[in-house]
Amino acid sequence: MPSGLYIVATPIGNLDDVSLRMLATLGGVDRIACEDTRVTARLLARYGIATRTTAYHDHNAQRVLPKLIEALQNGDSMALVSDAGTPLVSDPGLRLVRAAIEAGIAVTTIPGPAAAIAGLTLAGLPVDRFLFAGFLPARGTARRTALAELAAVPATLVFYEAPHRLAAALVDMAAVLGERDAAVARELTKLHEEVRRGTLSALAESYAGDAAPRGEIVVLVGPPGAQAVQDDAEQLDARLREALSRMSVRDAAALVAAETGWKRREVYARALALAQEAGPGKP
Repeated sequence: MPSGLYIVATPIGNLDDVSLRMLATLGGVDRIACEDTRVTARLLARYGIATRTTAYHDHNAQRVLPKLIEALQNGDSMALVSDAGTPLVSDPGLRLVRAAIEAGIAVTTIPGPAAAIAGLTLAGLPVDRFLFAGFLPARGTARRTALAELAAVPATLVFYEAPHRLAAALVDMAAVLGERDAAVARELTKLHEEVRRGTLSALAESYAGDAAPRGEIVVLVGPPGAQAVQDDAEQLDARLREALSRMSVRDAAALVAAETGWKRREVYARALALAQEAGPGKP
């Protein structure tokens, strides 16, 4: 196989969920870099692939990354896999890919399973426009601030969430994003796959009385209605006008941004526009 780095999407949970191209790549490269050699070994054993593996993860990246790049520069072909699904999505593969690109090494991808995309296909929510937001902050205040920044995005929002934080995250989503259609997809493509659909408040109530679910979780939230976006903008203007009546544009923008979670530069631009509309000497 030609020298270069091959980004390979491996099965999320079902070892039968493979492509011929994926198997040919894993069997044809000189080395496979993976998060956990034990996880990847089960896949390789299933299909009789004897390619050597190298553990590459957050804890050893500083030590292992230079060796992987050196091997690639010496003409090796290498596959990068994650423990589940598409590499670089919430895993340490990005640093290896960036280093390979900077070193002039050929990089290509072997597409396959991705939990975010799988969740979108099952949720029954609009898919013409979506935003993958990764994991929300673990702490409540930071999580609500992050959600407020996404509230006006006119797209379906896709999050990964830890099982023990799911119930609290859904409560915050309902409070910050409002009553939207949503879905919680768990253990996609695996034996215990489950999808719950409903409004955010209904899902929050559903998980509130349950023990923390197990497995990998994707939360999908439908886009805001046009009225919701308009209401948010009107509320922002009202807050800014009140703040501008007693402080400078800069201070008003800083205060309202902190209170609402809107991005400071957006709030400052709106505050400046409102001040200009009011005219000299007026709030």
